[in-house]
Amino acid sequence: MSENCNFDCSSCGETCDSRQEEAVDFRVPLNEKSKVHKVIAVVSGKGGVGKSMVTSLLAAGSSRAGFSTAVLDADITGPSIPQSFGLKELASGTKESIYAVRSKTGISVMSMNLLLENETDPVVWRGPILAGVVKQFWSEVEWGDIKYMFVDMPPGTGDVPLTVFQSLPIDGIVVVTSPQEMVGMIVEKAVKMAEMMEIPILALVENMSYFKCPDCGKVHDIFGKSHLEEIAEKYDIKTICRLPLDPAIADAADKGEIEFLKENELQPVMDIIQKLG
Repeated sequence: MSENCNFDCSSCGETCDSRQEEAVDFRVPLNEKSKVHKVIAVVSGKGGVGKSMVTSLLAAGSSRAGFSTAVLDADITGPSIPQSFGLKELASGTKESIYAVRSKTGISVMSMNLLLENETDPVVWRGPILAGVVKQFWSEVEWGDIKYMFVDMPPGTGDVPLTVFQSLPIDGIVVVTSPQEMVGMIVEKAVKMAEMMEIPILALVENMSYFKCPDCGKVHDIFGKSHLEEIAEKYDIKTICRLPLDPAIADAADKGEIEFLKENELQPVMDIIQKLG
């Protein structure tokens, strides 16, 4: 430290042990006609574990409990949220704003598939463009007054998850996994990323955790032994849930009727989310 130091690091070009860099705020402003009270990101270390289904079920449960609810589909290249809610209409808007599409029960949804003329058209964009679209969904969509927004994240720890964590005011994350040991290893990467970004981990959800025979009631661990408790204990995560391998859930999602499916396995997750305020 120089003897002439005035402790104003922003005007100093020296490098010293006492240098204090100003924290850079990457957050983008919310649409001025919107108000979102709490933002919950649903993440996974890899694809194919049912992250979007868990997002849809949480949103449906929130709406069913009487809260104004929204889903921001941040999985730009693999959007599946509109299918789960049976949304076929394209989003509309003005020069200033895009209007969120409402589901049958009033959940506000924005997804890339609501902007494509053909829902099967691929989105072949590089990471920075994908990240920019997510920012636009936050800043240019008129969401209205939303109590809980659920962000369906793309799998992994790449550009888009980093953009969401830095650009949106995330209040907590829900991590989705499945029983396979390899998946358990990968999901720890997502957990560690959340810790690096100083975002609280609200719950671990293990999807396809078991299958219960409808005839005899016996439980089968089709995809192997669960490692959920081990991961939760390692990272001091108090809330864990297991979802069964249930054809009824997949069928409801395929038919666009996920919001009418009354399941309560995720209620512990909703309880912890509601404690956020």
